[in-house]
Amino acid sequence: MSQAQPSELRREIGLVSATVLVVANMIGSGIFTTSGFILAELGSPTALLLCWLLGGLFALTGALCYGELGAMLPRAGGEYAYLRASFGPLPAFVSGWISLIVGFSAPIAAAAIAFATYFLGGASDPWLVLGSGEHPWISLSPVTLLACAAVVVLSLVHIHSLRLGQGVQNLLTAFKIGFILVFIGAGLWLGQGDLGHLSQSLSDSGVSASSFAVALIFVSFAYSGWNAAAYLGGEIRRPGRNLPLALALGTLLVTLLYLLLNLVYLYALPPQAMNGLLEIAGGAADALFGSSIGALFGLAIALGLLSVMSAMIMAGPRVYFAMARDGVFFRRFGSVHAERHTPAQAILLQALIAILMILVAAYDALLVYIGFTLSLSSMLTVIGLMRLRRRSPDLPRPYRTLGYPVTPLIFIAGNLWIVLYTLSSKPVVGLYGLATLLLGGFIYRFLRPTDGPPDAVKPLPSEPST
Repeated sequence: MSQAQPSELRREIGLVSATVLVVANMIGSGIFTTSGFILAELGSPTALLLCWLLGGLFALTGALCYGELGAMLPRAGGEYAYLRASFGPLPAFVSGWISLIVGFSAPIAAAAIAFATYFLGGASDPWLVLGSGEHPWISLSPVTLLACAAVVVLSLVHIHSLRLGQGVQNLLTAFKIGFILVFIGAGLWLGQGDLGHLSQSLSDSGVSASSFAVALIFVSFAYSGWNAAAYLGGEIRRPGRNLPLALALGTLLVTLLYLLLNLVYLYALPPQAMNGLLEIAGGAADALFGSSIGALFGLAIALGLLSVMSAMIMAGPRVYFAMARDGVFFRRFGSVHAERHTPAQAILLQALIAILMILVAAYDALLVYIGFTLSLSSMLTVIGLMRLRRRSPDLPRPYRTLGYPVTPLIFIAGNLWIVLYTLSSKPVVGLYGLATLLLGGFIYRFLRPTDGPPDAVKPLPSEPST
């Protein structure tokens, strides 16, 4: 594979493709699996819908804040680029480290496993297990091999060219949205459900603050991905306009779809049947259309999960690319393919880590604390937005956060609450998250003396008006 000297990524992504990327990144397995657990916490269908609405509004506050940062700093890297400008290279590197391990590689592995499981109709016995006891080192099975193959194929698609990558991404996302719309429409108009389920509840007691807290954490996980377009800030045309619009429009569209999907779940199943049900979407499909639809529904979910994988494979490498270009990560991952104009080395790095997680089943431990670590990163990023407002008031801001300073303060307070609640209720998870941050800081100190330029933030290239 030939390579040229590092050059700039091309601005080839328009508003529609950027919005599609946000939608694809947000709609993952969470909406198809968590509503039963949320209802178990809340006990009330009305509270369930309210919780999903509040989660969408909370994600929107983050999207509005990131829109200002993305329009002001139209570079690849998302949080990494923003934190580098507001707090310097060390916090930025730690954020990029989190993205590499927790934010993208682990969810790609998890989505690949879920895709393979749905596609093959369930888990299968492994062909080969290396290790001892209850913690095997490597497990080979039809599911793991198909999952690895999916990662390889989609990674090669995004290495080939941005045009092919976003074309495949748009096609997969169009299928996923179309499938969801068909399911919502057919479920409400043709399905055998009952709107009376909305007036039922699991108990007569009200919703406690702690139960609502747990439910909101579940919902925030399902809404993660609203910041996807920010990672491709260096490849979006007219980023001062298109990037904020893509973040806001994508988040609003997903919020509407999530509310309608949960309405279908409640129409299909009484609260007693939803209570703690993992395969909530499959259960709703069986109740609405009969059990024969279950297999087709599982296949549709599998194809929809390919859209999630593709979106993360597309967005994540832009972080590692930006880190390498700034000299705080190995330089080879900051190169652009001579003919393809894609960050091929960064894409390959992410693919290898995801495949390793699939084979050793290490991704599940990472996913336990994904919400904690990503909440810290996004909270610090929005604090950086407020710092840049004070420290650099003359920076060009084609878009300013709607409702500032209330909007960022709501987002910061919500993430701070998630962090503190996790530390108090699940201290082991919090310690794992803090250990991840410390490890990132150690790696940064290890790399800096040998592989990095001075810490000064590099000036941004001039941005064309069109």
